[in-house]
Amino acid sequence: MAVPALLGVVAATAACAPRIGVPVADDAQNPLCADVVLALPDSLGEDLPKVGTTSQATAAWGEPGAAVTLRCGVEVPGPTTTACQSVVSEGGSVDWLVVEDEGTWTFTTYGRDPAVQVVVPPAVTEGHSTSFIADLGRAVMEVPQTRACVGVGDVG
Repeated sequence: MAVPALLGVVAATAACAPRIGVPVADDAQNPLCADVVLALPDSLGEDLPKVGTTSQATAAWGEPGAAVTLRCGVEVPGPTTTACQSVVSEGGSVDWLVVEDEGTWTFTTYGRDPAVQVVVPPAVTEGHSTSFIADLGRAVMEVPQTRACVGVGDVG
C-alpha cells in the first residue's frame, strides 16, 4: 500500500514543477526541431538543469526568471554583418550569430534551416561564462549545415 501512495506524491510533485514560458517559433513544427530537442543535454555546465517549457520545439535550463532558453524554428538569418562565431563542440562546429543587448546574449545559428536561437539573460551571464553554448552543438548539428560564417579575409 505504501507504493501507490508514494507514486501519488511523485505525480503530484511533478505536476507542480515550474515550467518556463518560451514563445513558439514560426517553424517549430519542422521535424528537424524534434531531433534537436531530443538531443539536447540535461544540463548546461554544472548548475543549470533542464526544466520544462510551455511550447513545442523549445527548451530551458535554470530557474524561472533567470533561465537560458532555446527555440528551434526561428527565422533563418540571411547574409549579415552581425558578429558570427564558429563554436567547436563534440562532432564538429556550429556557426552562431552573436548579439549582446543590455547584458542579454542572443545566439542564433547561421547556415542551418530551421534556425535555432538561444537567449542567455543577464542573471546567467553575470555568474557564468557562455561557453556552455558548445554543449548545445551536438543537438544543433541534427540540422544540416548549408552555409558557413565568413570573415573579411574570406571574401575575395
